[in-house]
Amino acid sequence: MDLQLTRAVFLRRYQRFFADVRLADGSVVQAHVPNTGSMRSLQTPEVEAWLTPASDPARKLRWTLTLLGTPGGGLALVDTGLPNRLVAEGVAAGAIPELAGYALCRREAAYGSRGSRCDLLLTVPGRADCFVEIKNVTMASETHPGRADFPDAVTERGAKHLAELTDLARDGKRAVQFFLVDRSDCDHAGIAAAIDPGYAAALTLAVAAGVEVVCYRAALAPDRVTVGRACPFMAPGPPSRPVRPRA
Repeated sequence: MDLQLTRAVFLRRYQRFFADVRLADGSVVQAHVPNTGSMRSLQTPEVEAWLTPASDPARKLRWTLTLLGTPGGGLALVDTGLPNRLVAEGVAAGAIPELAGYALCRREAAYGSRGSRCDLLLTVPGRADCFVEIKNVTMASETHPGRADFPDAVTERGAKHLAELTDLARDGKRAVQFFLVDRSDCDHAGIAAAIDPGYAAALTLAVAAGVEVVCYRAALAPDRVTVGRACPFMAPGPPSRPVRPRA
């Protein structure tokens, strides 16, 4: 995915969906933050920020916060509207072998008994449909260097999606929980069970029911973001164990 971003400096985030940033000319402007999470470990003042300009001149906020610097000089993708597009592009390009071989990729397809919409529905004649839920992972673990953890806040919606995937797997369908590590200074992922023990428990049940866990890193740059390489995922529950995508 090619990006046309403007460099700025992050100052602060407030009221969840707003941030103050300083542009190259020294002016301070308000930017939209398209992220409902807490963005823990990603709100360091004076780090670089990369903004998407509004295409609609009538829009109230001219800028959208898309990439945010990390304390160590890396980058994180904070626009949660982009990971689903990234994974869909990766599937179409054949960059995700675990999800290869499907002719059609639909986004936001209705499924399950709880009024949910799956992020991706992969289909091909003669093969079972594949239901994929995608999670954006950007929180640096406080206890495991180099690891990004999900979630950064309690996510009832995420637990509901896992319940839907669990039902599908128990019915013999293919269900995939896809974790995309959207932080350049992390090379593996895990679950923040201390933040949301309910989600951790739901994932444990999902894996036991046959839900597949696939984990990839994103390749991040100010002008382009893509799905990169597969990386280990540390499953919740003692003992912690790596779950690697199927070859």
